[in-house]
Amino acid sequence: MPATTTGPGGTTGPDTSRARSWWGWGYVDAHPGDAECAALGALLPGTLSRPLPVPRVADLRIGPSGTTPPASLAHLVSDDPGARAAHAMGKAYRDVVRALRGRPGRIPDLVARPAGEQDVTDLLDWADGQGVAVIPFGGGSSVVGGVEYRGDARHTDRRAVLSLDMTSMDRVLEVDTVSRSARIQAGALGPALEAGLRPYGLTLRHFPQSFEFSTLGGWLATRAGGHYATVRTHIDDFVQSLSVVTPAGTSTSWRLPASGAGPSPDRLFLGSEGMLGVITEAWMRVQERPRYKTSASVAFTDFGAALDAVRTIAQSDLAPANCRLLDAGEAALSRASTDGSAVLLLGFESATAPVDDRLASALEMARAHGGTGGTPPNGGGEQAADGADGADAAVSDWRSAFLRMPYLRDGLARMGAVVETFETAATWDRVPALIDAVRTEVGAAALRATGHPATVNCRLTHVYPDGAAPYFTVAVAGRPGDEVAIWDDIKAAATDVLHRHRATVTHHHAVGRDHRPGYDRQRPDPFATALRAAKDALDPHHTLNPGVLLG
Repeated sequence: MPATTTGPGGTTGPDTSRARSWWGWGYVDAHPGDAECAALGALLPGTLSRPLPVPRVADLRIGPSGTTPPASLAHLVSDDPGARAAHAMGKAYRDVVRALRGRPGRIPDLVARPAGEQDVTDLLDWADGQGVAVIPFGGGSSVVGGVEYRGDARHTDRRAVLSLDMTSMDRVLEVDTVSRSARIQAGALGPALEAGLRPYGLTLRHFPQSFEFSTLGGWLATRAGGHYATVRTHIDDFVQSLSVVTPAGTSTSWRLPASGAGPSPDRLFLGSEGMLGVITEAWMRVQERPRYKTSASVAFTDFGAALDAVRTIAQSDLAPANCRLLDAGEAALSRASTDGSAVLLLGFESATAPVDDRLASALEMARAHGGTGGTPPNGGGEQAADGADGADAAVSDWRSAFLRMPYLRDGLARMGAVVETFETAATWDRVPALIDAVRTEVGAAALRATGHPATVNCRLTHVYPDGAAPYFTVAVAGRPGDEVAIWDDIKAAATDVLHRHRATVTHHHAVGRDHRPGYDRQRPDPFATALRAAKDALDPHHTLNPGVLLG
């Protein structure tokens, strides 16, 4: 096989035979029915007696577009009401409940689907010249208000809005098998990206929960976290170079394994959330597909001891691919435990060598801190090879529940429940107190806002030698019609706790518009000055995604 080859053309994305939900997560046919919604609501006293109806685009009464593109761009643009509604928001709880209540916010005037980088340039040039706001849109899975327009200081709310849907740019263009890297268009959804690499025996192996419904460009623009719990936790770790279209020109960095030549040009755009430029393609570091996988679960009656066990494993050189700690509530919710225990899920994988010994060492560390169980499949003697999972029952149950959870959240929303998730990261010396404070203070805020007791669960999604990333889920019965206000109160309380404990406002969900208050408090003032200067230099008319990262 030559060192560099052209990609295999068309790729396979999500199942196009299944309809996507415009208002909620994923596929329409995967959403809970009315009976399942009612059963979910029964788990939270105070919810509605029957589910809210599934919203219809026709009920939104979407008016005509407020702008018209030139004839040269008309073939790229649509003013179809269904497409506009589907691009009005992301998939946060706040977005779902606004759709359920018929208040989805600012509907974009047009949806554009560029087929290549020149189309992006042409669309951006037109919009910039006409004062049209451009919202880059990948899979639309943002949970922080990152893909909607809420107005901006320089323009009135009558400003026309173009949603720039990148998913037609979805190909693996080149694969360099010598350097093990691939040039991939930014609109490639997770399944399409992996399908394009599979013929070469390669994988990017970046699997966020939104994998099926999110794009490479979205991962890059939000510095997304993937499935690796240690070492290669963020998409940043896989980037070799970027190509980005801005109103001031196109930035394309060199392909390099590393460089000390000043501040990294790629770092300027990683995490910029589409407010500095539109990422059109990237050279990404890829790897051989793993042949050896194995996993096991360990139960703990003492959550503090479990935290110590995870820290010990994170500070070793074992580098597990999966090292997720579920507290008792989270473990019960995902069916990983039924006896009130916290559960540690451990997994190892490799393309080149068996991983039994690494799992055995991690289990020994866990048991030294009071963990029980943890027998690997087949007693640990046989490796799972050539793509087999090698997962024990608790890990398999957790994985199924993990992928199902966004659909269940939408079912609870139809019952009037308020379901909020947020994630953070802090150094190990702060983690125990942070988790205790969130459980106590956010739970109290939810009770004050609703009059109902809340469930506050925690899991660790990613771990580092110097700290961890706790992920919290809050669920409480709401007040009909006031769900968004309650959500805002809970979010504000959570943000305050994180700030006082010097924990980041987000570890991998991004800032968007919902996390802006916490981000404004977290970032250093000189950096804010530099970021504003970069915005003014690259996007002087504030055309791109106004309102994210900066006011």
